[in-house]
Amino acid sequence: MKRHTLSVLVQDQPGVLARVASLFSRRGFNIESLAVGPTESPEVSRMTIVVNVEGSPLEQVTKQLNKLINVLKIVELEADASVQREILLVKVKADPESRSHILETVQLFRAKVVDVAQDAVTIEATGAHDKLQALLKVLEPYGIRELVQSGMVAMGRGSRSISDRNARPADKST
Repeated sequence: MKRHTLSVLVQDQPGVLARVASLFSRRGFNIESLAVGPTESPEVSRMTIVVNVEGSPLEQVTKQLNKLINVLKIVELEADASVQREILLVKVKADPESRSHILETVQLFRAKVVDVAQDAVTIEATGAHDKLQALLKVLEPYGIRELVQSGMVAMGRGSRSISDRNARPADKST
């Protein structure tokens, strides 16, 4: 199985996320990561979808996605040709003996402490999925109390933009 990252431009309308997600569900694909947010154009949103599948079935799904009226453009982003990031917030037990070791770990991973309590610290880290998993592995022995991790957001490297040509032919919008 191979990880695929899809960047999907969609019209910003109610129900679009449900239709896109159900298309993957009907095909039996588990979405590993899904992030949706606004773009530079107020009427367009970008979905970054990460799935773990073989190549051929994914092609069928992308063809079906293209048939959805609200989908404007789909691009598969290769890891080496894109910038891919996730954000992690993790609350770690921090007694007086372990606090300095935790703070050193935070610096080592270029993360930052965003909240401090008497017996815990909350850490924010941004980066590639592997980096965040490595940070969690190092923090695990101290005791992770709570964590939340965003879905991946990604965009292609260089000056070209996915939204340079996001308009559909007129006959597809009906």
